[in-house]
Amino acid sequence: MYLIRGINNIELYKSRFPMTSNIATIGNFDGLHLGHQQILSTMQEEGNNQGLKKLIIFTEPHAQEFFAEAVGLDSEKPPRIFPWQEKVRRMNELGVDFGFFLKFNNQLRSTTPEDFLEKILLRLNIKKLIIGDDFRFGANREGDFGLLKNWGKENSIEVTKTETYKVNGERVSSTRIREALTKDKFEIASKLLGRPFTYSGKVVYGNQLGAQLGIPTANLWLPKNKLPISGVYIVKSFLGNKEFKGIANMGIRPTIGGESPVLEVHLLNFSENIYGKKLTVEFIKKVREEKKFKNLDALKDQIFKDISTAESYFV
Repeated sequence: MYLIRGINNIELYKSRFPMTSNIATIGNFDGLHLGHQQILSTMQEEGNNQGLKKLIIFTEPHAQEFFAEAVGLDSEKPPRIFPWQEKVRRMNELGVDFGFFLKFNNQLRSTTPEDFLEKILLRLNIKKLIIGDDFRFGANREGDFGLLKNWGKENSIEVTKTETYKVNGERVSSTRIREALTKDKFEIASKLLGRPFTYSGKVVYGNQLGAQLGIPTANLWLPKNKLPISGVYIVKSFLGNKEFKGIANMGIRPTIGGESPVLEVHLLNFSENIYGKKLTVEFIKKVREEKKFKNLDALKDQIFKDISTAESYFV
């Protein structure tokens, strides 16, 4: 997948792919859930029939993240199902040809729907545009399907919208999945995602506390985006094509005075050096909330109990 990084790189994209025509869609696509996959499946089929490449236009950060950060309320930021790097990777896996990364900032938030259409969309060689049934755009979210439809007719661009995708009679949405994950309802989240909920990251050096306690852990790099999980979990981890069972803690580690979130994974019966490698963690079941212990010995005792819980689960 070719990634177009912002408005200033549209002309570079057009110079590299001058003869390309696209079927496009717009949205946040957090999680790339079954509803998103329905849109991509339609794009795949119609794109193949009409000789069009698949283009996804997505904004970063999410609007709610931007507004929360603007007023200094990080606690109000909605959690992410996964960070944008994972979003790009999954788009690539799903066969997207072009991703247009559009930075959400004060300039974009104040752009009128008409300017958004003329100064951005019209420059992307779009022949067909598919949107979700709740899509709104432009300053104050004033742009709607009717405006898009009329604009499309004027510019020979077919504009259509998809019907709501439902599971068990309920709408599939990123918001619903985030709510399921924050309540540790992983089975529900998996059904809506169309796959298990996972987090992938590079194993980085930590403070080596786990090794000092005799319980080595793999520390995964975390983005600044807030994830919808917190506490101790039974997990499966994947390193390349190999699967490992384990226990993981997602939190700030209050016993040692931590302040920033860290994801620590202890792989059962494993002792290899995997620093710098990519580890994918599948969250299966929550064991307990993170808590502050009176000392390291108490923390160590609890970790061994958590490991025993994980071992019993996998028997």
